[in-house]
Amino acid sequence: MEITVSEKVLTNQDIVVLAAYAVGGDAHYVDTEDVAIEASKLAPGRFNWRKYKDQVNIDTVRKRLWDAAKKDGLLVGSEKQGWLLTEAGIAFAEANAERSQIGDLGRVRQSQREQTWTTRERIRMRSEVAFQKWEQGRAKEITAVEAERLFRIDDYVIGKARKARIKRAIETFRADAELGAAVKDISLLVRNR
Repeated sequence: MEITVSEKVLTNQDIVVLAAYAVGGDAHYVDTEDVAIEASKLAPGRFNWRKYKDQVNIDTVRKRLWDAAKKDGLLVGSEKQGWLLTEAGIAFAEANAERSQIGDLGRVRQSQREQTWTTRERIRMRSEVAFQKWEQGRAKEITAVEAERLFRIDDYVIGKARKARIKRAIETFRADAELGAAVKDISLLVRNR
């Protein structure tokens, strides 16, 4: 039986299983730290501390390893012994290994407040005229004012503040299937001020 995940973004648990596979967990027990480093390479930012973005949070990886072992039976082992993929884990990893090489699995961890903002912004941006035109293939019809409205920019937002709002939107939605490309394309229509 082949286990696969949906076409949506791989979960953190999926990524640690793929990381364990990548460091040899299909053949021998692998250390939590090796899995953590590989998981961080596969999905930059996902397993890092929010405050110290250059540091891998090994506890996050450890929890996902335990979940994969206890809940789904994809791994066996422990912190002391190391981790080994089960037959189901190997089947999952082989079926999804290519997905870990394609696209951008990384994302920056967000606080609850940032997650709320992201959800609200996604809804708001999808309802904006600029996005609607872009989605309908009418990107050439988007005016500068409509583009600026997508980023909540008006004539009073200038210089660094203007650039910061655009950059935040691009960074937040870069991996978003619906908004990623649209935000990047529409940002080019914003006037320089």
